[in-house]
Amino acid sequence: MEPGGGRWLVLVIKLPAEPSRHRVAVWRELRRTGALSLGQGVWAVPDVPVFAGGIARALSLTEKAGGQAVSLNASGRGAEDAVRFQALFTAARSEDWKEFLADCGKFEEELAKEVRIAKFTLAELEEEEQSLERLRRWHRDLTARDVFGAPEAAEAGKRLKECAAACEDYAERVFRALHETAEDDR
Repeated sequence: MEPGGGRWLVLVIKLPAEPSRHRVAVWRELRRTGALSLGQGVWAVPDVPVFAGGIARALSLTEKAGGQAVSLNASGRGAEDAVRFQALFTAARSEDWKEFLADCGKFEEELAKEVRIAKFTLAELEEEEQSLERLRRWHRDLTARDVFGAPEAAEAGKRLKECAAACEDYAERVFRALHETAEDDR
């Protein structure tokens, strides 16, 4: 059986036009949650627990902004609707994974640059480890939201491991450079 059993949570949200920061805050929360925009103020997610916290935060932001929200449980009228909706949701996750993969590439390029210029400092290592931790959190969050398994997910897992290995290699280079002595230079 597919996640959510073909059931979806649909949100219809109406917010005051001003100040726009409220609309932006709700939009960001729904995007961060992985909700699929179906049109002006209409969002949907599979009806599974992983989305509950983000949806609750978006509804709370809507209420605090003086807006209105209606939550509906939904399913397609036929099997083709469920398939179409799942495809739309998976396509959105694919875009998320592509962005993640691009960031993995940037991370590896950054490490390669630091090795090339021999910038082996603890401060730089700490910065790179923080970037790797951000990638790990992002991967965890995307994995949780990718309830139907976008095709890019497997490649993303592989690339994250490669990033971790590259960071470990960089850390070893930093520690070697920091522990060199004047005798080592002779």
